[in-house]
Amino acid sequence: MLCKARSLEALKKFTTTLKFQSPRFIHYVQGQEPEPRIREYFYYIDHQGMLFLDDSKMKNFTSCFKEKKFLEFFFKRIRTNNTGRYQEEFPFLSLCGRERNFIRCDDVPIVFTHIIKRDAKDVLTYGYVGEALAFDFVPNKIYMLPDSGRVYHPADDKYGGVGLIRSKLSIELSKNFTFGNGESNPPTNFLWNKKSYELDQLWFHNKVKEHNLKIRDITEH
Repeated sequence: MLCKARSLEALKKFTTTLKFQSPRFIHYVQGQEPEPRIREYFYYIDHQGMLFLDDSKMKNFTSCFKEKKFLEFFFKRIRTNNTGRYQEEFPFLSLCGRERNFIRCDDVPIVFTHIIKRDAKDVLTYGYVGEALAFDFVPNKIYMLPDSGRVYHPADDKYGGVGLIRSKLSIELSKNFTFGNGESNPPTNFLWNKKSYELDQLWFHNKVKEHNLKIRDITEH
């Protein structure tokens, strides 16, 4: 299976036994076996959508996973963590055969990185694998949190229903916002392909509530 076909560099990391202690004092060992023939690994997705081993000391472009087949396989299998293990600290999970890959995020697991054309439609890509992982772009569903400046767009419900738009892309999109209620409130309109869209102000909070998501600037205040 693809989860076994990682690059040599990644394999070296995975076969190293490491203990890690989170701010909540949760211990784990990469590759631990909580029961026979079940292995557990722990990952982190940053606000740019890059994937790392959770206990990597340096998290930057040089240390993130780049193998496209592995990334596509991993991201397609992300689900809410309902295993009863590490649910608070690692709220998402990517299953690969008998491997449980627990995931924590800077914000949410899906980070949209680019807008491209696919079959004459605008789509948002994620996972750094090009159009292999994409979600239809819906202009009136863009939502910005004024406190953080972060911009969100719907994602598949299996991912929690909310995707973050990468900061570089969100800066470009924000140039087309109109703040009809003042800049201390979310934008009211969005100009896309010469058409002005009235923005849906409800979907974001509905999805956060439905999936019990921990969006930083909502849940920590």
